[in-house]
Amino acid sequence: QVQLVESGGGLVQAGGSLRLSCAASGSILRINPMGWGSQAQGKQRELVATVTNSGNTHYADSVQGRFTISRDDAKKTVYLQMNSLKPEDTAVYYCNVDTLTLTGTRLRTWGQGTQVTVSS
Repeated sequence: QVQLVESGGGLVQAGGSLRLSCAASGSILRINPMGWGSQAQGKQRELVATVTNSGNTHYADSVQGRFTISRDDAKKTVYLQMNSLKPEDTAVYYCNVDTLTLTGTRLRTWGQGTQVTVSS
């Protein structure tokens, strides 16, 4: 099994910044793509950013130029640096990690979510 622990959410004023972290642990042989999704109240979850194991990144149009995703494979951790935050960024943010486990199983695991609230 794979466990994810997220941290870094909170309340911030518009224009401010937050940094989210997500650390993976468990029976991990290799970590493949890592990413972040968000789910605003009453809406479906959507992908915000992803990073491959070669470092290629992809962002949703709504966060392009404001958010930066990065990973530290030695720490099995993915980060999301969120700058120039807007009230519409308010949501629960979930990390997701694709792994190959020690038993040869491919898993996509989602974190428990961390609340980000941006006040106007």
